[in-house]
Amino acid sequence: MNKTRGRPPGRPATKDRIARVARSLFLERGYQGTTLRAVAAGADVDVALIGYHFGSKQGLFGESMNLRCGQSNAIVSALEGDPAGLADRLLEAVTALWEDPSGTGFSAMDGTALRDEDVMRVFREFLEREVLGRIADHIGGRDATQRATAAVAVIGGLIFTRYLNPLGPVVALDAADVRRILGPSLRAALHGRPRPARPFAQVP
Repeated sequence: MNKTRGRPPGRPATKDRIARVARSLFLERGYQGTTLRAVAAGADVDVALIGYHFGSKQGLFGESMNLRCGQSNAIVSALEGDPAGLADRLLEAVTALWEDPSGTGFSAMDGTALRDEDVMRVFREFLEREVLGRIADHIGGRDATQRATAAVAVIGGLIFTRYLNPLGPVVALDAADVRRILGPSLRAALHGRPRPARPFAQVP
């Protein structure tokens, strides 16, 4: 097999071939079941070319499926830092991505792709693994998945009412108001509510 190696400039045909193979494998095997080596083998290229053209598996998935999945790295990056500020960082990352004026954020997703049930099936798997799963890993503990699920539900509600099916009062909020209003709910989801202190036993 004669595989292309290195970083040859100006090879759109190679990139397109990789994307076509990747899309087919993602739809057939799912996000987790598709490996970069399998894509490289199907496209008859060296696996290093995938990193060169797409950066990562996330980038390959997003571009081949016409979804802005690579932008989820910004959400994952919000996990870094002081745990006390995690809720604010997640809300800031979400609003920044959807309101990005450059047109490279989530708002620029291909509407046709979002209406394709096969694409959305794999996209949901991607979100569960790359977003919810990483938040759960970051939280840690026995109920990490439950808390991460609650956190994603809060964020999903924001996305739905502010961007996908805009609700006037939610749209009218600026980003700072979003963090101020939703921050407590997201913090409760991420960290759990503190247990009420037991009353001191009264001495007779």
